[in-house]
Amino acid sequence: MFSLPPSLLSTIFDTPQCSDYSDDPPGHTTTSKHSSLFDIWSSSRVIAAEHGDLLLTPGGQRPMTTRNISLAIHVSERCIPHIFSLLWSLHPLRVMLMLSLDIFRGLLPACRGYSQAMIINELQAVISSGGFSFARLCRLIATDVLRMAVESLIDSLANRNADIVQSSARFIMEYRQMEQRLRMDVPTLENPHIRDLFQESELFVRSFSGMSSFGLLSPLDLFRVLALISELASHAVMLWSLTSSGTHVWLLLFSVISTIFPLLLSPWTRNRDLGEDTHDVKEAHATAKQNRMRGLAHSDIHRPEIVLFGLGPWILQSWAKARRLTLGLEQNRLGEDEWPYGSLFSQLNLTGAIDALQNIPILIALQASSNSLGSFSLYRSSVQSFFFTGRQLAQTLRMGFQGIFLMGAFCTAMEVQPQLQPESPTATIKYRNTTRKGMKIELRNVSYTYPGNHTPALKDVSLVLEAGETLAIVGYNGSGKSTLAKILLRLVDYHAGRILINDLDLCHHDPTDFHTHVTAVLQGFSKFDSSFKENVGVGYVPEAGSDDAVEKAVELAGAEHILYSLPNGVETMLDSGVAGQSSSSSSAPSSPNLRGEFGPIQGCLRHQRYGLSGGEWQRIAISRAFMRANRPEVDLIVLDEPTSSLDPHAQNHVFDTVEEISRSPTTGKRIKTVVFITHRLSTARRADKIAMMEHGAMTEFGTHQELLAKGGSYASLYQASV
Repeated sequence: MFSLPPSLLSTIFDTPQCSDYSDDPPGHTTTSKHSSLFDIWSSSRVIAAEHGDLLLTPGGQRPMTTRNISLAIHVSERCIPHIFSLLWSLHPLRVMLMLSLDIFRGLLPACRGYSQAMIINELQAVISSGGFSFARLCRLIATDVLRMAVESLIDSLANRNADIVQSSARFIMEYRQMEQRLRMDVPTLENPHIRDLFQESELFVRSFSGMSSFGLLSPLDLFRVLALISELASHAVMLWSLTSSGTHVWLLLFSVISTIFPLLLSPWTRNRDLGEDTHDVKEAHATAKQNRMRGLAHSDIHRPEIVLFGLGPWILQSWAKARRLTLGLEQNRLGEDEWPYGSLFSQLNLTGAIDALQNIPILIALQASSNSLGSFSLYRSSVQSFFFTGRQLAQTLRMGFQGIFLMGAFCTAMEVQPQLQPESPTATIKYRNTTRKGMKIELRNVSYTYPGNHTPALKDVSLVLEAGETLAIVGYNGSGKSTLAKILLRLVDYHAGRILINDLDLCHHDPTDFHTHVTAVLQGFSKFDSSFKENVGVGYVPEAGSDDAVEKAVELAGAEHILYSLPNGVETMLDSGVAGQSSSSSSAPSSPNLRGEFGPIQGCLRHQRYGLSGGEWQRIAISRAFMRANRPEVDLIVLDEPTSSLDPHAQNHVFDTVEEISRSPTTGKRIKTVVFITHRLSTARRADKIAMMEHGAMTEFGTHQELLAKGGSYASLYQASV
C-alpha cells in the first residue's frame, strides 16, 4: 500500500466541507521545510514573485533559479524515498539487477575504446616493421568480437529486465492515478488548481512510458545517471593512464579547455532566466491571450455571438498581436533586460574552429616516436566521449530537475481528499434509517455559489420533507432547481446553512455510503458508447451483467419497445453521438465510434453502432435509475426533468411507476422519499409538497391547494400552464 509520512498528511488542502471555499490562485509562498507539499508545488509555478498571480501552465518548465532549486530539494526530501520504496516493492531483485547492469554498462565504452586501440597498435606495428603477426592480430580481433558479443548479450538482458520493471512501474503508477482520480468529487475537480495538480501528476505517470515518448524523465530513467557517472569515471581513468608525462598533461588540459570553451560562452548567448525576466512575464500573458483567442475562433458554441456581434476582426487582431510577441516579432532591438553581447557571439560558428584546435594535441604528441597511434586514438576518443557523456549527464539532470516537480504533483495528488468527504474519520457517520419510511430531509438556510461566480445559485433555502413524502420543485429556468437537486444528492457542496438527513448532519455522511441509498435521473445524464445492457446496468453495478435485472428496469421505465427494436437486443452497441457524430432519430446504424466513456469496446469492430433519439436516451436514463430504485436500501429517488423529452402517456407511466416503487407492495405505505423537478405543473400536483424557486430562493412552499390559495408566483405559473 503506497503511503506517505504523517508530515505529508498536513499538505492536503484544509478545504472546509459545507462552507465557503476559494478558488483564487495561490500566490508567491515563502517555503520552508515545514511548508506543505502543495504550497511548495504551487510556489514553483509562480513565474515571478512580483507577478504572483501569473502561473506556469501545467507541465511548464521551471527555471533553474536558486529559489526553485531550494524548492526541488524540499520536494525530493519528501517524495523520493517513498516513490523509490514503491518501485522497489514491485521487483526488488530486478531493480537491483537493473541498477547493477546500468553501472556495468557505463564501463563498456572505455573497454570498447581500449580493445579497438589494441587492434590499431597491431596494425601500426605491421606497417612500421614490415613484419606481420597474423596469429596475434586474429587473437585481438577475436577478443574484440567476443567483447561485442558479451556487450550485446548484456544489453539484451538489461533491456529485457528494464522493460519488465518499467511496465510494472507504469501499471502501478497509472493504477494509483486512476484510483485517486475516481475518488474525487465534483467540487474538488471544479477547483482549477486541483485540475492543474492532477494534470502534472498525469505527466509524471506518463513519464513511465519512456523518456523518448514525451520528453519526460521518470525516476527509473534516473538510473541512467549512474550509468553516465560510471562512464565518465571510466573515461577519466583511461585519460589519466594516458597522461604519464607532463607534456601529456598539458595536452590533456588543452583538449579539456577547448572542449568546454563553448559552454563558457553560453551565458553570453542567452537571455536571463524566465523567473527573473519581465519580458517573459509579458510573453506568458501573451501566450494565455493567444490561446484564448484561438479557442474563440475554433469554438462552435460561441459562433453565434461571434457572428452576431461582429467579433471576428477583434479576435483576429488580438490573436495576431499576442502571437507576434510569442514568436519574438515584437521584441525591442536592444531591450534593457537583454545581454548586449548575445547577438555578437551568436553569429560566430565556433564548432569547426574548436574541432580543429582539438587536433593540435594529437599532432604534437605523435612527434614522439615512443607513442603509438592506438594510444592517441584512444586518447582522442576518450576526451570526446568524456565531454559527450558530460553533456548527456547535464541534460539528464536538467530533465530530472523538471521531473522533481511533477513527482511532487503526483505525491500531493495522491493525498488529496475529496471535498465532500468528512474532515475527520471519527466524525464520519454511516447512513441510518430505523423507521424504513423513506428519508427525512431538512434544509436550514442553505446557500451555494458556483466557483468563479459572485451571484449565489441558492440563497437561504429552508424546508422540511418528512420521510416518505414527495416533493416537486418548480420554477423558471435558472432558478436553482437542478442545483438544489445536486446538493441533495451530495454531488456538490453547500457553502452556508445545514442539511439534516434523518436528523443527522449531511456533512458527516460518507458520500460513497450515502450514494448507495439514493437513485436519480439527472438532467444532464450520461450517454455511453457501449452496449444497451451496460448503459442501463451501470445504475446498479452488482447486477449490471444480469439480463433479467436489466430487462426488469427497462420494463419499469416503459422502454421495452426500444429494446425490441435493436438487432442484438441488450448486447446492441449504442452510439452516444459524441466525438462529432450526431445521434439519429431512429434506431438506424451509424458509423463505428471506438471512443467513449468506457474506452475501446470489445467486439465493436463486429457490430454496427445504433443511434437513439433524445427521448429514447432519456428512457435509458430512467431505466438506469430504476435498476436500484426498488431495492430496500434506497430511501430517496431524485428525478431532474426525467420526462422532458417524453410524450404525456410516457410521462404518466414513469410517474405511476415511481409512485408504485415508493410504496410497500404489502402494506401500501410510503417507504421512499421522492424529489422531482418539473416544468409541467400538472405533474407537480402529484406531489405532497411543492417548492417554488425564483432567482435561487424558495419563495413558496406548501401543497398544491395551499399555493393556489395564496395566489402568488406558483398560482400565476399554474394558471398560465393550463
